Amino acid sequence: MRTSLFIALRYLVSKRKGNAANIIATISIIGVTVGTAGLIIVLSVFNGFSGLVMSLYDSFDPDIKISAKTGKTFEFSESDSLMLKSMPGIAHYSLVLEENALLKSGDRQVIATIKGVDSCYFDVTGINSKIIDGKIASSKDLNFAVMGAGVAYSLSITPADQLNVVTVHVPKKGTTVSLISPDDAFATGVFRTTSVFSIQQEFDEKFVILPMGFVRDILEQPKNVSAIEIKVAEGFDSFEIKEELLAKVGEQRKVLTRLEQHEFLYKILRSEKWAVYLILSFILLIAVFNIAGSLNMLIIEKKRDIATLYSLGAFQNQIRGIFLLEGLLATLGGAIIGVLLGFAICWAQQQFGLIKLGGGEGYLVESYPVDMQLLDFITVLVLVGCIGFVASFITSRKIEPSAPGKTGN
Repeated sequence: MRTSLFIALRYLVSKRKGNAANIIATISIIGVTVGTAGLIIVLSVFNGFSGLVMSLYDSFDPDIKISAKTGKTFEFSESDSLMLKSMPGIAHYSLVLEENALLKSGDRQVIATIKGVDSCYFDVTGINSKIIDGKIASSKDLNFAVMGAGVAYSLSITPADQLNVVTVHVPKKGTTVSLISPDDAFATGVFRTTSVFSIQQEFDEKFVILPMGFVRDILEQPKNVSAIEIKVAEGFDSFEIKEELLAKVGEQRKVLTRLEQHEFLYKILRSEKWAVYLILSFILLIAVFNIAGSLNMLIIEKKRDIATLYSLGAFQNQIRGIFLLEGLLATLGGAIIGVLLGFAICWAQQQFGLIKLGGGEGYLVESYPVDMQLLDFITVLVLVGCIGFVASFITSRKIEPSAPGKTGN
């Protein structure tokens, strides 16, 4: 094995100026290097965008959400409160009551979701970090109305203009609309917007966050809630807390972690990433098989060396091992250089934001986000190594013995 490795290294680093096999091998190694670096960079940028998208949901969605399996609401009892307060791993929890409503301001109107929350809500979510206009609400603030930027735009509302009063209209339960007095079928309430948040279109054009008491009065729901939103304490795992909650709340309620609340989106992001990985893997496949082509030329060039080795007593598998190692060394050498190059470029992008996104205007981030993950580096190296081994193995099998009786190990 040491002899085969020594000879393979000599062939790899030998100076053969103007030799066609050497030129093709060098180009092939460069191809593997570029392909590997490109795959690392693309996967890291894709991780960055995926992380950015998920972080937007993180600022609005809780770590864990408990909701009803059937119907819109469920009753929050004293036993539920004691259970949540006594469970290790739960830092905060907030009660939420949601309903679709018609909002009016002057001659403008829009359908949105009013979300009644208690005083702990701002400790559970990161909504305050997304306030773009007005004052930040706190757990001590009992008079707040945090409106999505899309809803505020539709109603032409700004927190500074206190003359823009918003009226909420919600259908009363068990009441039919009368043509004579249609307003009697709706419960109404009035509020003034104290702040505007902006996360992404899905939230900005849908939600208005209001005090729980205000929403309870309009909906006539003194006890029921739509959901319990939970913030997991630092050092605890959301999935473990979820399993504990499932064991305690039984089968009557759904318990979802943040990823499970948007499971379809998460699956799409992962599917897209591995689709990109598969496409770029074909490019690497071509680059690696170019090394196999150069290895084939090297075998032809080294026919006299092969005959000499047979004459000195080398076995067929030993000769094949030399060229198998030659192909693997070339492939892995290019792959390692490519990984280092990809890491350097990604690190520079993280630190300095070299490549901007459309000049940085109108985007959540100024430059392409990058998130390097160890699994991607390992996966790429394993992929290149496997392709290189298969290509080199197939090529080295073409070597036939030129001396009798030399087919052993």
